[in-house]
Amino acid sequence: MNTQPTVLVSVSTTGVATLTLNRAEQSNAFDPNMITALLTALDQLKTQNNIRCLILNANGKHFSSGADLNWMKSMALKTEAENKQDAAQLAALLDRLFRFPAPTIAVVQGAAFGGALGLICCCDITIASPQAKFCLSEAKLGLVPATIAPYVCRAMGVRQAQRYMLTTELITATTSQTLGLIHLISDDLALQTQHIINALLNNSPNALHTIKQLCQQCENHPIDQTLINYTSDLIAHIRCTPEAQEGIQAFFKQSQPSWSIRHDDKDH
Repeated sequence: MNTQPTVLVSVSTTGVATLTLNRAEQSNAFDPNMITALLTALDQLKTQNNIRCLILNANGKHFSSGADLNWMKSMALKTEAENKQDAAQLAALLDRLFRFPAPTIAVVQGAAFGGALGLICCCDITIASPQAKFCLSEAKLGLVPATIAPYVCRAMGVRQAQRYMLTTELITATTSQTLGLIHLISDDLALQTQHIINALLNNSPNALHTIKQLCQQCENHPIDQTLINYTSDLIAHIRCTPEAQEGIQAFFKQSQPSWSIRHDDKDH
């Protein structure tokens, strides 16, 4: 019996949190145990004030094959009400990851199928290996990618997402970058991830948290007077925060603000 945790959690001294999917022998297929573990980890990390960014990666050859088929088989025997309760857990996980206050980075190797695309599209930045491949495969099983659809459509655009949901075509790393599903392709995922981490650690934590909220507001609201007022109020507030005051002063003094971590100080 496998007693290994389905998700490994670590936090570096510089505040880089890492969640690692740890069912490599099952291609990191997720089931209720993994979903619960991810939810618990995200809730715990959210309460820690020192988290500067979050990495989502996976052990083994593949990022994730999506939902565990044994789990899907068992849910097919349950009532619609029981399925609704079960699906709500995955929906909660996606929402929690999407709204995580610090910047999030998905690091993808090998296959990322079905619901795994939801996890990826909830992250702010996605890095993939050239061998990575993606597939919205639900329709092959008579299913639909319902809970992940809002995040996939946001990342790829509705028409492109619709095409790949309908056809279940395999998406290569190069094509996925063109679609906006991923941002960067790298032969050295660790090195590319570290470059992104270095950039994030050089920036104000409060500014990064606020930028995430700002982008979501701009996406979800029309450009009207309400949004215009929100943005002007926001910058007025930010200018008066201690981090902004320190950052501006440090710029003129050509010094490093206290929240900026130099690249040679990293330990991730």
